[in-house]
Amino acid sequence: MPVRPNTPMNPNLQHLHPYPFEKLAQLKQDLMPPHDKAHIALSIGEPSHPTPHFIQDTLLAQIHGLGVYPTTKGLLELRLAIADWLSRRFHIPLAAINADTQVLPVSGTREALFSFAQCTIDAAATMKKPIVIMPNPFYQIYEGAALLAGAEPYFLNTTAATGFLPDFDAVPEAIWQRCQLVYICSPGNPSGAVMGSADHQKLVNLAEQYDFIIASDECYSELYDDEAKPPVGLLQTAYEMGNTAFKRCVVFHSLSKRSNAPGLRSGFVAGDAELLQAYFQYRTYQGCAMPLPTQHASIKAWQDEHHVIENRRLYREKFTAFISILSEACEIKQPPASFYVWLKTPVNDQEFAQKLFAHENLTVLPGSFLSREFNGINPGQGYIRIALVAPLDECIKSAHRIKNFLNTL
Repeated sequence: MPVRPNTPMNPNLQHLHPYPFEKLAQLKQDLMPPHDKAHIALSIGEPSHPTPHFIQDTLLAQIHGLGVYPTTKGLLELRLAIADWLSRRFHIPLAAINADTQVLPVSGTREALFSFAQCTIDAAATMKKPIVIMPNPFYQIYEGAALLAGAEPYFLNTTAATGFLPDFDAVPEAIWQRCQLVYICSPGNPSGAVMGSADHQKLVNLAEQYDFIIASDECYSELYDDEAKPPVGLLQTAYEMGNTAFKRCVVFHSLSKRSNAPGLRSGFVAGDAELLQAYFQYRTYQGCAMPLPTQHASIKAWQDEHHVIENRRLYREKFTAFISILSEACEIKQPPASFYVWLKTPVNDQEFAQKLFAHENLTVLPGSFLSREFNGINPGQGYIRIALVAPLDECIKSAHRIKNFLNTL
């Protein structure tokens, strides 16, 4: 039923922006693309590589677990598998990761990235609204989480001038003093840029100085180009700095991109035990425990690296083919990680996306839909995000279509 105007509601709901894909649907409304070209969607970051059979088989084999209420903390076996993966992947001694106090399974990182802010933000702590810092462009969950927690988003423009990474030196002292939470995303969405250890170190030192929490979204960490240079993680850097308890540091990981299992809704949060104890208590009331069949399938997924290596190979193949075709028509570079191409457009990004759909029946996402105007600029303006999630042949077709379209401009 429609909500009556006088019905009490969370007043922060009115500050939420439409989701990027709502805007995209409106942008395409009433357009008639050519019928002789099959539609190709490269707008949503939804993996389309097959979910490994062993994950599916384990899920089905454990389906009887649906008759049991799962616990919020999850199976110890799952938390141990996650701790073991963190240790192997980020070169942290296994003894330094307490699977009982420093790891929590979550039903996909989207819900965790949102709910973590609701748990940790103290909106009554200062006279002014608390600040949540985030990159710009950004995953819109960060902004919504901040707004609904009663905080004020503060955007760090990530542009070509900053290597598409946040410049923490550009944040005024007064903002740091009000900051309670910083979201970072590395590898980045939408650019694929990767933060290095020095970036993490600077932020960890700032967190200690100003007493804020770092929430590191590392969902794309396993989709990288160079097998010899996997992206560093926040916990990895914290441990190397001597912050062996990961104070103020929390990371978010998912099986959606790593294991091509977005429908499994499985991920985890790990880091500072004190923060996770409070977050665990919050989650017991939130009612988001992971079903047992999902937990068993997740154990198998975190224990296997062969399918992840093959996944990276498939994305490299698509990047190589896509870029080799488009490089003849525009300036394009392969990002160090993720499955996105952050492509500069010769015309307004919304106009580009609209006309590309109308002429070529190809859907991409305007960069300005992923960002906000801040300090006089919208850093997503003049870019489109292309998700190379479609099969190889469709990515090749898409590259030719974009090339043809660019040649008409």
